Amino acid sequence: MSLQTHLVELEKKHQALESAIAKALAHPSASDVELAELKRKKLQLKDEITKLKSSLVAKATLH
Repeated sequence: MSLQTHLVELEKKHQALESAIAKALAHPSASDVELAELKRKKLQLKDEITKLKSSLVAKATLH
């Protein structure tokens, strides 16, 4: 899988987590632990996306 394809997949997962967080916030029955876990996963994905984008930029400047 290319870096670009992987990046697109991670961005889709990030968006799905964002939607899940919004749903959880809309329902008062959502647990704080569940919400914290969703936010943690979203942040991890964001960090990975940032690293991949940096790698793509670095590759682009080498060529």
